[in-house]
Amino acid sequence: MIAAIDIGAWFETIYAWLQNAWANLSSDFYLNFIKEDRWKFLVRGLGVTLEVAFFAAIAGIVLGALLAIIRTTADKAGRLRFLNWLAKLYITVVRGTPVVVQLLIINFVIFSSAFIDAVIVAIIAFGLNSAAYVAEVFRSGIMSIDEGQFEAGRSLGFSYGQTMLYIVMPQAFKNVLPALANEFITLLKETSVSGYIGLIDLTKAGDIIRSRTFSAFFPLIAVALVYLIMVVVLSAGVTRLERRLRNGAR
Repeated sequence: MIAAIDIGAWFETIYAWLQNAWANLSSDFYLNFIKEDRWKFLVRGLGVTLEVAFFAAIAGIVLGALLAIIRTTADKAGRLRFLNWLAKLYITVVRGTPVVVQLLIINFVIFSSAFIDAVIVAIIAFGLNSAAYVAEVFRSGIMSIDEGQFEAGRSLGFSYGQTMLYIVMPQAFKNVLPALANEFITLLKETSVSGYIGLIDLTKAGDIIRSRTFSAFFPLIAVALVYLIMVVVLSAGVTRLERRLRNGAR
């Protein structure tokens, strides 16, 4: 009888604890997201994050491809040596310094006296950073193309530049497409430091909610879950892309 009473009391204690925990979670959820429509901060922050990541990725691909062409032209044809030196210096400096420091330098040093929107500053900073990594991705893709492709272009009367543009680069782009997609995933996560220049991205939006509610659990977990969902979806897309490329190569 005593054991039965103890077990019943134990279950009642657990049930009361669960009820209290649920009530606290519900209250915190309402406070962080429902009250004053604070969930809108996350939606607007997500939009800013995607905007910065998308346009920075485009800028990184364009500039990175240009840097890769300069470097491979110097390696294969022995031309553009000075530009190759500048490209190597740029890549070394960018890859050797933290992206948040680059962001701060571009915002508070280079554009300190200019009234430029923080979104534009972030796109420039992350685009320049991404270009250094994309350049090496493209360069490895170009160097993997058989030398016979260059000779085939020359036999068709193409100049070196035309051969690179019409024959080599399309093949290299196809080879490095999965790596570029992975670079975009990395870039997407790196934009989480945009708040250092006052940009209200997804991470900063969560921090704003936390500062108003003095509750850190729900805002930070929500931000982490949104990033996790985006990365999982993009990773699944990269995996599917790699599978299609392998099937297409057979």
